[in-house]
Amino acid sequence: MTTQRVNVTIKVLHTPGHTPEHISLLVTDRTRADEPWFVLTGHTLMVGDLGRTELATSAEEGARALFRSVQRLKALPDHLEILPGAYSGSVCGRSLSGKPTSTIGFEKHYNKAFRIGDEGEFVRAMLADIPPPPPQAVDIRAVNSGRMAAAE
Repeated sequence: MTTQRVNVTIKVLHTPGHTPEHISLLVTDRTRADEPWFVLTGHTLMVGDLGRTELATSAEEGARALFRSVQRLKALPDHLEILPGAYSGSVCGRSLSGKPTSTIGFEKHYNKAFRIGDEGEFVRAMLADIPPPPPQAVDIRAVNSGRMAAAE
């Protein structure tokens, strides 16, 4: 019997807030190291901001869920690369950078929303100055959640 070593592993982290079902993917390449190499954060943690919370649930409920998700991401190693799902130009964050990648440590230091450690303060910040929803946000959410078939 031959045993093969799996070189790349992916750990799914449930990181709700932007949407209730949102996940981040923690990737380890064991040919490089036994610790994680990068995390795909989608619209939870982006370069310069966090995802908006009101498009799939109430803004406050989403903000409270996002606060808990942020605590999980802050516990990851500072050197870990983050690869978000959006950057500057996206309507999913307010202070997004044009740089498509970052690290947990850099975001801990420079991302205003990611730095907030108090849940009440965090919720207040996430509820302040919510931009208008993107066009067709309700339809996009319905398609993504399976409530409506995608237009052909």
